[in-house]
Amino acid sequence: MSSDTKATQAETKEFQAEVKKMLDIVIHSLYTEKDIFLRELVSNAADALEKFRHQSVVEQEVFDSHVPLEISIDADEANHTITITDTGIGMDRGELEANLGTIAHSGSKTFFSQLAESERKGVNLIGQFGVGFYAAFMVAKKVTVKSRSYRMDDMGHEWVSDGAGTFTIAMCPGIRRGTSITLELKEEAHEFASEHAIRRIIKQYSSFVPFPIKVKGEAVNTVQALWTRPKNEIKDEEYSEFYKFIANAFDEPLDRLHFSADAPLAIKALLFVPKENFEAMGFGRMEAGVNLYCQRVLIEQHSKTILPEWLRFLKGVIDSEDLPLNISRQALQDNALVAKINKVVTKRFLKQLEELAKGEPEKYAEFWKLFGMFLKEGVIADYAYREELGKLLRFESSKTEPGKLTSLAEYVERMPETQKEIFYINGPSREAIENGPYVEAFKRRNIEVLYTLEPIDDFAMSHLGSFADKKLVSADRGDLDLPETEAAKEAEQAGEQKEELATAESEALIKWMKEALGERVKEVVASKRLTDSPAMIVNPDGFVTSSMERIMRASGQQGLQQFGAKNLEINTGHPLLKGLAALKDKDGELAKSVVEQILDNAMIQAGLLVEPRSMVSRTYKILERLVE
Repeated sequence: MSSDTKATQAETKEFQAEVKKMLDIVIHSLYTEKDIFLRELVSNAADALEKFRHQSVVEQEVFDSHVPLEISIDADEANHTITITDTGIGMDRGELEANLGTIAHSGSKTFFSQLAESERKGVNLIGQFGVGFYAAFMVAKKVTVKSRSYRMDDMGHEWVSDGAGTFTIAMCPGIRRGTSITLELKEEAHEFASEHAIRRIIKQYSSFVPFPIKVKGEAVNTVQALWTRPKNEIKDEEYSEFYKFIANAFDEPLDRLHFSADAPLAIKALLFVPKENFEAMGFGRMEAGVNLYCQRVLIEQHSKTILPEWLRFLKGVIDSEDLPLNISRQALQDNALVAKINKVVTKRFLKQLEELAKGEPEKYAEFWKLFGMFLKEGVIADYAYREELGKLLRFESSKTEPGKLTSLAEYVERMPETQKEIFYINGPSREAIENGPYVEAFKRRNIEVLYTLEPIDDFAMSHLGSFADKKLVSADRGDLDLPETEAAKEAEQAGEQKEELATAESEALIKWMKEALGERVKEVVASKRLTDSPAMIVNPDGFVTSSMERIMRASGQQGLQQFGAKNLEINTGHPLLKGLAALKDKDGELAKSVVEQILDNAMIQAGLLVEPRSMVSRTYKILERLVE
């Protein structure tokens, strides 16, 4: 559009009605943080520079062709003004009026109908000069725009408004190519005229704008948008420096993921795994550490939506040109699109972890030690990724050395053909598990058991359910069906099978024990698994393990009375049970104390709480009888 050379004096015009509405919305309710005004003006300046760079390639002649492409910001604290200047494409008189006085190119009717329908959300206007521009009126009582087009025949013009309903346009000869916006700040916004405030906002929102942003002649945005460069051009030192900047860290990252995708979405991502887990150190729940950008401009810092919550330990950047944003750039318009980005990046990161586990198992073991708890959280919280996460789980087992970990896939490879299920058992430590009653039957049969040593483990196993078509089963279930193995047969032939009570005697003991314990147990049953221990507590339904119950009780959850109904399995070949069978007929009172103590001991081995005062009192009574 050519300049209006006939208009040599100032001309006052009214804003388009829709612009008046927009100004009211922008000033009073659209943006939640006033800092945003500078980000919007810098983004518009960067757009103007990018447009000029492309235009200068196709034009034979452009005005001020020698001027470097940059943005400069000058603050005048004494006069409470800020000036943002770019050497971009510029605007002639007609463009100034069209871009700043109307919403000529955005479809004003559609714009406001969408605004009403979505309660001022979901309007896609990113990159259209004149929309973010109005954010200036949040902090300015008067805005002056001086602009000269790149076209050789333009003379330069000045646009002035207080945002109240009118604007003036006048000739402004003698200015350079580009646009200069001066804000006369409102009294409550004087703080923004300080160099410190300007540097802070630029570093937060506009650090990666691809043109120099200078304050007092010094470039503020000195860190490159590393995620936009090809991986083969970037040195490890550059990655480390970028990580330290983006994560506010002092050490090196443990691992990184740098990838780009064009389909189904245009995504560039650079993610880092730290070397410390501050959440595990007791510093409270981590905040999300990935920032969301659109064309290098910060849209959402520490985004809570762009990745699942269980990946909150990651630091870095995700940039997508496909993001449709609302007018403020502060809320994402299309949740379905965000979900797609979330899915693409999450799957790509899990694939990276799988490759790391195969190619560098020691490094993956270090990662697992630090952040395995987050992957377990993902198994519990996110059905969509359970298959991928199942491959990444690591545990100690009865077939590994202390401290060494194994995967579910490796467990399955070692399974004998007769075994159809994957077994695990929870405990406070490996030693406690191996000295407890639950692994006796597995040792006898030479069947591997995974040791789940963290409180969250059983919840993760329960939610995972199965792996490689093998059901995951807790060893404290009451309905275990263990396969007979050659090891079990050899143990029996070697005389390891203890002589049990006769059937009638055993049945009488079981009936008496159930009567003595009453509602404290659901059933008393003769164990097919125990070899060394006299008794153990098992869960008859198999859905909630003792470990899960312990956590749920500790968290104060109510309505868990049904968890009290356990089965007590007894080893009828154990000397204690044989002696109890005889004692119940000689001294019923003492025998009842003994059976109650057997139950409490079994509960303690299961990690379940017992009433200590009554147990201690009972123990002393038993000891008194013993010393008599």
